Amino acid sequence: MRNKKRGAVWAFVIGIIIAMAISYIKLPYFITKPGNASALEPIIQVDGGYDSKGSFSLTTVSIGRASLISYLAANFDKYAEILPMNQVKAPEESDEEYLNRQLKLMEGSQESALILAYHKAGKEVKSTFNGVYVNSLVKGMPASKSLKAGDRVFEVDGKTLKSAEEFVGYVGKKKEGEQVSITFERENKKRTVQLAIAKFPKSLAKGSDTKAGIGITLMTDREVSVKPDIKLNTEDIGGPSAGLMMSLEIYDQLTKEDFTKGYQIAGTGTIAETGEVGPIGGISQKIVAADKAGKQIFFAPSENGKKGSNYEEAVKTAKDIKTKMKIVPVDTFDDAVKYLEKLKQN
Repeated sequence: MRNKKRGAVWAFVIGIIIAMAISYIKLPYFITKPGNASALEPIIQVDGGYDSKGSFSLTTVSIGRASLISYLAANFDKYAEILPMNQVKAPEESDEEYLNRQLKLMEGSQESALILAYHKAGKEVKSTFNGVYVNSLVKGMPASKSLKAGDRVFEVDGKTLKSAEEFVGYVGKKKEGEQVSITFERENKKRTVQLAIAKFPKSLAKGSDTKAGIGITLMTDREVSVKPDIKLNTEDIGGPSAGLMMSLEIYDQLTKEDFTKGYQIAGTGTIAETGEVGPIGGISQKIVAADKAGKQIFFAPSENGKKGSNYEEAVKTAKDIKTKMKIVPVDTFDDAVKYLEKLKQN
């Protein structure tokens, strides 16, 4: 009897250990899934801003470190994606450093949205530009041989930079093998290097918005002041992909016309202060998130009609999930505004 009881106890203990291993032991992967579609009005509040009958919403992708059970589940979920760690985080980057990088990207996107929306609405906006700085580098890519984190990049092919988004937009149009001239400052000394556009490693290229580049991420350092005042509660939101929708929400609150026309509108895309909309990752997952939240219209980056664009992927996903949500292609902030101006009142 004692042996049977002892065997039962050991079986129970082993079962607990296996259950803990399945649930808590982390694998070298991240799992991304459809996140949420969150209305921006509670997050962005312009002092004395106008109300709207509809809403603008940002869309998110849920991301977490893979456990054995979540890894297995993701293999059976069409809209879950398994990403190697080096596709999400830079080599030797801690979780805290990764989070800080994402928050910095949001900060830059937020500033671009502010400058653009206030300028378009004819309101007072002042921006003090302090430079564009190297945030991280991809090991083995061209930039890693010449640049370092902390370098101030101020020219690309002789073109003076005003934001990180401007750099990404310019370099993103280059093809593999083309040369690009980068002028930067390190320790008060200016240097210029010629770098070739190269393909990203397969682990980074999979699911990425850009397949080739020089292997660099940049941060814009600037100070923005506006009138009327604005409150932005974006401390818990990371990444640059909410830029387009933030600019539309700010613009809508600054102008008397209700640009929502009573519709529930979601979307995604980076935004440059000059108005260009850039591609993002996880577009399919964001379409699923917006559909589940009951959104009626979704703005997707068209990438100037590029094959395999965010817009094309969004349309494909929309058909797959049989949503009634209207997918609208945009290349600029003005494209979105013009669409909204022609929209009939809901």
